Amino acid sequence: MRTLAEEPALIPAAGGVLWRTGPGGVLETAVVHRPKYDDWSLPKGKLDAGEHPLVAAVREVREETGLQVAVGRRSVQTRYAHRSGPKRVDYWVMQAVGGDFVPNDEVDVLRWLPVPAATALVSHDHDRAVLADLARTDVPLMPRVLLVRHASAGQRGSFDGPDEQRPLDRRGRAQSAVLTEVLPAFAPARLLSAPPVRCLETLAPLADALGLPVGEVPELGEAGFDADPQAGLATVQRLLAGDAGPGLTVVCSQGGAIPSVLLALGVRWHGTAGALWPPAAKGSVWAVGGSAGALSADYYRDFSADPAAPAGSPARTAAGRR
Repeated sequence: MRTLAEEPALIPAAGGVLWRTGPGGVLETAVVHRPKYDDWSLPKGKLDAGEHPLVAAVREVREETGLQVAVGRRSVQTRYAHRSGPKRVDYWVMQAVGGDFVPNDEVDVLRWLPVPAATALVSHDHDRAVLADLARTDVPLMPRVLLVRHASAGQRGSFDGPDEQRPLDRRGRAQSAVLTEVLPAFAPARLLSAPPVRCLETLAPLADALGLPVGEVPELGEAGFDADPQAGLATVQRLLAGDAGPGLTVVCSQGGAIPSVLLALGVRWHGTAGALWPPAAKGSVWAVGGSAGALSADYYRDFSADPAAPAGSPARTAAGRR
């Protein structure tokens, strides 16, 4: 008889459900054959030490398929019994944007198929649940805006100068470095910032890494938003509608503006019916797509290690690994 102490540990894993537009505008997805199991599945794999599931998902997709992806909305989480113990897999929708598949030890065949054909081919019901989520039409596949709360900048009372000039502290610079490694996986096309120095400094390393300028959106700073909330909301709505052009926009703002914008768009924390204030911790990210009534909004408190990830030296993030 097995005791609780002998229960096998949870195996955390992550993966991607890839998509592209096929002939005639048909939505296609990639399924892979794994010779070790002789099955058809979706690209995924176990978390390395110190990894966040999103970081692991991007890494595993790249390793198994050779494809470059842009991260989309968060998909479903599956749980099932594995021969080594209970397994949990977090999935993200991912758009294939480049690269070529090369057979490898883990995957010897990759097929692009319309979603119904892929659903019929995959070997496991938990993969069919992920494909069913990909086929949803009530929410967009990809976010249009990343709302980033500026990183840590100490306490207002401890800075001898105008609050607008308060810079990032050591913790804030570390948070900014993590964002610089992870956010390129979303394939940003534009960077915008509220006026305070701490917002601009949060995005500066990312701007250098991507070779993009940082534009200012004073209407999304706390002062500008307090003066005219509708102007700030209208800016975000234009970005969500794609009026700024194709691709995703990163906006670095403040804790007095981000939750208000999210509430106005219809975001409720944990899906509650009441107007529960959406969180916006320093260095956090909201990935938002669609519009009110057909909105996807994923919250990333940070990109620290999953508590179930293996112990050991932290792995490098998705953007930093080779």
